[in-house]
Amino acid sequence: MASEARAPFPPFTQETAQQKVKAAQDAWNTRDPQKVKMAYTPDSIWRNRDQFLQGRDEIAKFLEDKWSKEDGYRLRKELFAFRDNKIAVQFWYEYFDESGQWWRCYGLEDWTFAENGLMRKRMMSGNDVKISEEERWYKDGVDVNSVDISEKHW
Repeated sequence: MASEARAPFPPFTQETAQQKVKAAQDAWNTRDPQKVKMAYTPDSIWRNRDQFLQGRDEIAKFLEDKWSKEDGYRLRKELFAFRDNKIAVQFWYEYFDESGQWWRCYGLEDWTFAENGLMRKRMMSGNDVKISEEERWYKDGVDVNSVDISEKHW
């Protein structure tokens, strides 16, 4: 739809790029594929690790499958860099699998936005690392934004 738009709009400033990143973080933490897919253009293209997707329906299906397997999913995204209509993000998320094993994914994304503020391209690279219950950062009741992401956690 031509009337779809999602502020803030490119070209981004430090402030508006930061707003875009935290809005994406908050949306993904809802684990609602129908809500999340609306931040992307109808013909948006994705690379998520080794998978290639196009369009909102494929995005929603991917997210449904992802979150059906990743229990306890909690995500943090941080602005890495930005320019014009592009944003680069560093992220960390945690989840546990069907066996109860906890995992943390470390990764980077690059985003390209249309003039209407919807994302038209998302390229993601990530690596999953097994962690113990004690190593978790995002325990119940913890604000993901309050966790000190620093070298001491590596």
